Amino acid sequence: MTKEKIDIKIKPLGFLDLLAFKKLVPTRKKKIAAAAAAPFPGNPPVNALAAQLHPEVQHLKVSEVREETENVKTYKLVADTDRGTERLAFFRPGQYLSLEFKINGSTVTRPYSISSSPQEALNGYYEITIKKDDDGYISGYIHEQWSVGSAVTASGPQGHFYYDNLRDSSNLAAIAGGCGVTPFRSMAKSIVEGDLPVKLTIFYGSNKRQDIIFLEEMEQLAASSNGAVRIVHVLAGEEAEGFEHGFITADLLRKYVDVNDCSFFICGPQAMYNYLSNEIAGLKIRNKYIRRELFGEIKQINNTKGYPAGAVAEMYSVKVHTGSQVRVIEADPSESLLVALERAGFCPPSACRSGSCGVCRSLLIKGEHFIPEDVDARREADKKFGFIHPCISYPLGDLEIILPRKKKD
Repeated sequence: MTKEKIDIKIKPLGFLDLLAFKKLVPTRKKKIAAAAAAPFPGNPPVNALAAQLHPEVQHLKVSEVREETENVKTYKLVADTDRGTERLAFFRPGQYLSLEFKINGSTVTRPYSISSSPQEALNGYYEITIKKDDDGYISGYIHEQWSVGSAVTASGPQGHFYYDNLRDSSNLAAIAGGCGVTPFRSMAKSIVEGDLPVKLTIFYGSNKRQDIIFLEEMEQLAASSNGAVRIVHVLAGEEAEGFEHGFITADLLRKYVDVNDCSFFICGPQAMYNYLSNEIAGLKIRNKYIRRELFGEIKQINNTKGYPAGAVAEMYSVKVHTGSQVRVIEADPSESLLVALERAGFCPPSACRSGSCGVCRSLLIKGEHFIPEDVDARREADKKFGFIHPCISYPLGDLEIILPRKKKD
């Protein structure tokens, strides 16, 4: 490297700069002394704005229900002013809401991506799109119980599954499976509305044409985007004209995008993540350009890489400390500690349920457990000092933990 390439010219501090720095502390002390002794009247504007953008809780209600496919519905949610929410928090396309449910004496949470756009939030509503799974405890409850007028308790918008111009390429390759298309609908809408200055190619895997969510709407968004949005439909269960057939492979991605000039956003069921891990690895893309949305708790944990053979055999006991209370509960090793806590009637704070957000962070006093390596997002200090995320921690023996206190609404 030549000297000319590394020379940096730095403008020296002037006399006035030094004088201003010297007076900084005395000036601050004078302003503090001159300030009124009484507290700031009302709610400081900065605090009010922070509360509006990042509310701990949003009270919503269902204003509309639309059937998208045989087992998928979209729910339009508006602010429930009677319960204290005046307006909806703004968000970035790709973020999710953590919804709270009180069912049979237990309080549980589930994260759902916002499928509408930020502009629509400013217009007074969110939309979430939910598929009813055969073994889905909460998705079945929503499909059966929610109707127009149903009360909904939600967090503020959360998650980091969104475009960031400091990190991402302006060319996005989105890979979706099933309801994993919901955050990409939000992104596509934002592009068409002029709020997201990127190009988006969506690779959407479905079994059959009839299973595709937002089929006509997404095609209309693509047509009105001036080439900024493209949809590549991939059908695994049938062949049809105008549709790719099979699975979303590395070769298919190369066919439609320059893989060396893209940020990849992946959202879908656990099986899709498992399949794509090898396909994406073959592209040799830097990790900073790969974003994976959370898919919730891991099913069939005993099949996960690194899980000790034969560990799923019996129930274990967990000694739980919460505040001044101590209880002993049972935990099924095939389920996460978070599920065991919720089944026992605890209401631990939680949001993503995938090990990422850290909301459920708890202190493990003792006991053996398993945490899948590829979803372990704990800080190194937490690993060293025994903190775990119950949503991705599975008991391998009797445990003792201290739960965090849940913030009040």
